Amino acid sequence: MRASARKLSAFVGRHRWAVGGVWLLVLVATLPLAAKQTENLTGGGFEVPGSESAAVEERMQERYSAQAGQNSIGAVLRPSSDATTAQLAAAVERLDESVSGVETLTLTAEARDAAVNDLEREGIAVVSIQASPNVSEQIDAAVELREDLDPGTASGGVTPYLVGQPAAWAGLQELSKEDLESAEATGFPIVALILITAFGSLAAAALPLALGFVAVIVTGAVIYVLSLSMEMSVFVTNMASMIGIGVAVDYSLFVLARYREEVRAGRPADEARAAALSTSGLAVAFSGLAVIISLAGIWMVDNQALRSMALGAMVVVAIAIIAAIVLLPTLISLLGHRVEAGGIAWRATRFVRRHTVERRRRPGSTAPDGSSAFWQRWTERVMRRPVLSVVLSAGTLLVLAIPVLSMETGTGALSQFPKDHDVTVGVELLADAGGGGADPVRVVAEVENGIEAPDEASALGALRSEIAGDRAVSRVTDWQPSQDGTTALLDVFPKGAGDEEPTLALVERLRSETIPSSDLVALGATAQVGGESARILDVRDLISGSMWKILLFILGLSFVMLTLMLRSLLLPLKAVIMNLLSIGAAFGVLVVVFQWGWFDGFLGFESTGALDTINVPLIVAVVFGLSMDYEVFLLSRIRERYEKHGDNRRAVAEGLASSAPTISSAALIMTAVFTVFVFTGVPSIKEIGLGNAVAIALDATLVRLVLVPATMQLMGKWNWWIPAWLDKRLPHLGFEEYEPAAKPGSPEPART
Repeated sequence: MRASARKLSAFVGRHRWAVGGVWLLVLVATLPLAAKQTENLTGGGFEVPGSESAAVEERMQERYSAQAGQNSIGAVLRPSSDATTAQLAAAVERLDESVSGVETLTLTAEARDAAVNDLEREGIAVVSIQASPNVSEQIDAAVELREDLDPGTASGGVTPYLVGQPAAWAGLQELSKEDLESAEATGFPIVALILITAFGSLAAAALPLALGFVAVIVTGAVIYVLSLSMEMSVFVTNMASMIGIGVAVDYSLFVLARYREEVRAGRPADEARAAALSTSGLAVAFSGLAVIISLAGIWMVDNQALRSMALGAMVVVAIAIIAAIVLLPTLISLLGHRVEAGGIAWRATRFVRRHTVERRRRPGSTAPDGSSAFWQRWTERVMRRPVLSVVLSAGTLLVLAIPVLSMETGTGALSQFPKDHDVTVGVELLADAGGGGADPVRVVAEVENGIEAPDEASALGALRSEIAGDRAVSRVTDWQPSQDGTTALLDVFPKGAGDEEPTLALVERLRSETIPSSDLVALGATAQVGGESARILDVRDLISGSMWKILLFILGLSFVMLTLMLRSLLLPLKAVIMNLLSIGAAFGVLVVVFQWGWFDGFLGFESTGALDTINVPLIVAVVFGLSMDYEVFLLSRIRERYEKHGDNRRAVAEGLASSAPTISSAALIMTAVFTVFVFTGVPSIKEIGLGNAVAIALDATLVRLVLVPATMQLMGKWNWWIPAWLDKRLPHLGFEEYEPAAKPGSPEPART
């Protein structure tokens, strides 16, 4: 593998203009496609194949296509106090025109007349809009309707609002796009500042940013192409951008830092580039593959929205890997000495350091190998008291993880909006109007003997009465028969919103108590509960029931990959346990912030009472994969030193001293990127940002700087133990193998 990396470096060096031209053509070709990446994305994809809610939706599409979705989307019209009769009628007409412009929506004449009458008599109107029974089509239709109707904005004395879960998901889609633009505009300058400080060179700082830009743009084009043939969630763009900026900058940072290190050691530019690719470049490919594998574990959950978000993140990581090992060496070759420290940026950072850090630095602050003696002293202190270090650091992580024991999850769109958003205002107006929730819970009964049979008809009536008397029910419709007379549909309107706990509890009671104990079931009929609330409950059950499979998949493959790289059994096991500690601590913080609400109102945090169900597997996979990055880079450096002289204690100190500055800079960048999303996103995006930021920060500090050196000191030579029979059978990957630096008097780096 190292030979292949050297060949790639030589090829790039010889054909740098051609390779750079190819990348430029790729970027130019993908820009138009990336600009259209959201055109075919959908707010749907949350259905659970094989679930009861999916079965109900299927029955409605088969037998109630004309009216099955009629109550899923609604509108609330609120006139001003001085609105005239003509303005009220015009507002209903505008709503009708907007609905008519969406292929899958219909506003009946009865609904139009009722809306005009309600506006005149009640001063507010709740309008039911007939929609497709397909959930994804409902959400896409609501997106189109929002664009034309502009809910929340008064027109002609009347303000329209859209209500119902499909309308809420459509509003959340719009809000997420705005947050993504804000996050990218804020994130890139912050990352640039960190890179300039770390490298002291504008050219060097520009390279990781360029790679991040390329990775996000090319991924956007891939997302557009994928969306033409498969259902892709609208949230895939946020996921790809968040992960893409971080990993692309991280990977290029590691390769570029190794290149500059080799140059400072006296290697010519070509050799330094080859050395960087054959060491850090291979580590980048390996750790990126670990991230992709971790994200692939999410595909074990049969949910298209979740899978598409994981796919977007996998694509951007793969492109970031290719860019780091192909595009980055090309740009390094083209820029030459400009990527070294110097110029205005270098003088500015040197001035700051000279008057802050270096003023307090003691003589002998640089180790003989050129690394910072601070990190060697730090490592030695930790390794002098390994038991105390392990107890304090692991204890801190365990304390932070305690809230996980009471973690609850939920899935819904309404809780994601600010209190003054038009979606939130519309739901409040609907509740005040006495209509209960906009999303009906749907009961579909299939009766073999026909619903008109005396016993069956009586049983249907009794079941309807019992459901209507439930404490969480606002009203119910009459049973709606299918054309063949064997199926009946009952719409049950809850008192609250479709994603509120009382409504979800209603679904559970209907499924586990009310329907199973009914006379209808005793007669041999079947009845299933569906609708938006049932789907939310099914998604929650699906993901919570799949988490053990995801964890087993990620932990198992991570262990195998680290064993291949490190040729050790105990180090991979230790790494897996430490990553679990970081993840547990991160989720503990999320529970405190978003479930318990300890920081409500502080820096824009608002608790939702539960963590987003969809976020749990995403955060686990992303954090575990990114933690593997730092594990790979640190332990590969330690192994490099250990293979050189065989002294475990010295290898840990030297490996940490040589890699800690780069790992710290990379972790700071990744944390900064995720933190940007914390302050600009809706609660679900804030959760992902905060969870990843906390986990990466803890991993780069307590885990890498304390737990790793302390545990390696305690294990001694057992760190590198592996059975002889297994050692013979494992392939030798040759990551970060030690190579002597160039001797004094070697040629200066090439100035190209």
